[in-house]
Amino acid sequence: MGGDQGWIVDTPAHEPVAWFLFAHGAGAPMDSDFMQALAAMLSGQGVGVVRFEFPYMAERRASGKRRPPNKMDVLLASFQEQIDRVRVELPKAPLFIGGKSMGGRVASMLVEENFAQGKVAGVVCLGYPFHPAGKPEKLRTEHLLSLACPALIVQGTRDKLGDADEVAGYGLSSSIQIHWLEDGDHDLKPRKASGYSQQQHWRTAADQIVTFMRARES
Repeated sequence: MGGDQGWIVDTPAHEPVAWFLFAHGAGAPMDSDFMQALAAMLSGQGVGVVRFEFPYMAERRASGKRRPPNKMDVLLASFQEQIDRVRVELPKAPLFIGGKSMGGRVASMLVEENFAQGKVAGVVCLGYPFHPAGKPEKLRTEHLLSLACPALIVQGTRDKLGDADEVAGYGLSSSIQIHWLEDGDHDLKPRKASGYSQQQHWRTAADQIVTFMRARES
């Protein structure tokens, strides 16, 4: 694992079967427990992981002061810069983009064009924010209805930003695979009574991501 100019790169022991450009959610940085754990699980299975921070989070890291997320145009431009940088600076292997919550949403909005240009192989969203909390009428799904590139969403069945019952009625593109984690919340955390643990769900998420990526090796 190494850090360089805003990157944390988790490199597998051998040549990576794929790269995952992994963006954080709205509130937690690239070295959160979740990001660290997923990166370690993925790199342990041969997937190289590149973590980065959007401008507002990098500013928070530098100043110690909390900042709200940048506007969407800034988030999109920042993520696109990272895609282009990976393609230039890291060894060639299929590149998948994605992230936790907001990071996954931004990736999903960029993936179609980058897929068409041959830059990326697909997108992975962990806890996709289908709508704001408490506002199920404000859907963030328009671009997901006609998505043509390979996509994987790993979602908790009781995610307050899009649970299993809600998502079933959205009419999402058939190119999107959804893996449901039983009783998981937006952080993929189940309640104790479910018989599952958060670590188990994180491990399942990592396994699903690796399976999804390996099925698209070129």
